[in-house]
Amino acid sequence: MKALIDQLETNRILTKEDLVQLIMQRNPELDQYLFDKAVAARRRIYGNDIYIRGLIEFTNYCKNDCFYCGIRKSNKNAARYRLTFEEVLGCCATGYDWGFRTFVLQGGEDRYYSDERLCDLINAIKNKYPDCALTLSIGEKSYASCQAYFNAGADRYLLRHETADERHYEKLHPASMVLSTRRQCLYDLKRIGFQVGCGFMVGSPYQTAEHLAADLLFIKEFAPEMVGIGPFIPHHDTPFAQEPAGKLEMTLFMLGLVRLMLPDVLLPSTTALGTIDPQGRELGILAGANVVMPNLSPLVVRNKYLLYDNKLCTGDEAAEGLENLKKSMEKIGCRIIVHRGDYKPKS
Repeated sequence: MKALIDQLETNRILTKEDLVQLIMQRNPELDQYLFDKAVAARRRIYGNDIYIRGLIEFTNYCKNDCFYCGIRKSNKNAARYRLTFEEVLGCCATGYDWGFRTFVLQGGEDRYYSDERLCDLINAIKNKYPDCALTLSIGEKSYASCQAYFNAGADRYLLRHETADERHYEKLHPASMVLSTRRQCLYDLKRIGFQVGCGFMVGSPYQTAEHLAADLLFIKEFAPEMVGIGPFIPHHDTPFAQEPAGKLEMTLFMLGLVRLMLPDVLLPSTTALGTIDPQGRELGILAGANVVMPNLSPLVVRNKYLLYDNKLCTGDEAAEGLENLKKSMEKIGCRIIVHRGDYKPKS
């Protein structure tokens, strides 16, 4: 198995069969072998720098009904909210004072936020903070809408593909959502000029090693600037409430494999990792990740943006815990960097 990891490090690609073999036969010794190589690959491009993004969860209304998501349309128990224009700008002001130079606007697919409203908000943020990058994470949009957001000043766009297997996708989503539409949106975003992020959940219901291998091969083919990988965690008000959560170890393994496949990628250590393990965020960095995303949302709404149960939104996962976050990164030989943290394509 180590020979396959060596091959991946050299060639940046493996066959689907080899990836399935690696995934099915991973063990603690192989994990560490992979992580050492993944961290070395990260250091060659990014050194020990860890980038921070200020996450602003500005609406938890959503028109979709994804079976795994706590803010799905059918969840009548969700406490819905929308931040005002002024509240979003207030989050940016606080974050800027604390040193954040990238803001991430994340929300459900909320029809209230028309293209005009979103473009006004993007313009306002970029005009006030021209030295900052702005990332959108607002679901599937038309080509025209994405172009409008880009023209308004948005720099990056996160849209997890969720799974590269069409049948698996159908088991996670209602019939109104199809994988081809999501993939088309990803390619549209790249064509427009965004720095684009895709990604998937580890341990989602019905997922197999073959699905995970297909995800890795899609990511290699698509060549995104960012990849978001986190464990599936069930939410009590969804059809998957009784499904087991994804495993920490397999999630970390996926992070390491992605780092070797795309050494220059921006790779977050997600809040979900910190939710399933107290050291999850740090372990993600030690598996090859180089981004963390503390929460800048107002305290009064953080416990309402619950995509899954027990989501962390305070402590070191919150922007208020930035000093503690810096210390925790220093303990593992890394440092938080205060700038945009742009993608660095390897030469």
